[in-house]
Amino acid sequence: MGGSRKKIGIMGGTFDPIHIGHLVIAENACQQLGLEKVLFLPAGNPPHKREREGRATDQQRVEMVRRAIAGNRHFELSLLEMERKGYTYTYQTLESMREEHPEESYYFIIGADSLYDFKGWLHPERICACASIVVATRNHTDEELLDYEIRMNSQWFHGEFIRLYTRDIDISSRQLRAWVAEGRTIKYYVPDSVIDFIEQNRIYWK
Repeated sequence: MGGSRKKIGIMGGTFDPIHIGHLVIAENACQQLGLEKVLFLPAGNPPHKREREGRATDQQRVEMVRRAIAGNRHFELSLLEMERKGYTYTYQTLESMREEHPEESYYFIIGADSLYDFKGWLHPERICACASIVVATRNHTDEELLDYEIRMNSQWFHGEFIRLYTRDIDISSRQLRAWVAEGRTIKYYVPDSVIDFIEQNRIYWK
């Protein structure tokens, strides 16, 4: 993938809530891979996260993403999965995007933890046929294991797997939700505009 085609990054996730780690990874992907933009793709109804009690609503998650990426000309919100009924699967989303925009090359950004589970995703070979897979590492990632997984997944699914070199902010949305519930601050881990929205709507509060 490459040449004169537009290079578009895709960062999917529940973003419950979106945090600085997501934004840093997306910005680094833009710089290292020369992406024209990164689409933030809030998951509509992911089959592996069906129990969402105590979480933000779909509309709240979308608004948090909208606030977090405001002001960055390389970042754009996509509601493709939010508008789809039923469970959402990555291969379907990417095939739909490729069909609608055949002039674009896609770079699907995942974390190292997701790479280890990638073979368990539905139709990983179809995902690889639509996009290069960009793997962002975490601080605790085993380097040899990561390289092995990239090599093996490339062979299994005939795809391009690219390692993203970026300083990781080792924080998770799950941890941030717990902190809010405990009354702890999440300042500096989440954009102020998102924190304001969480507080105003009492999201994640006990």
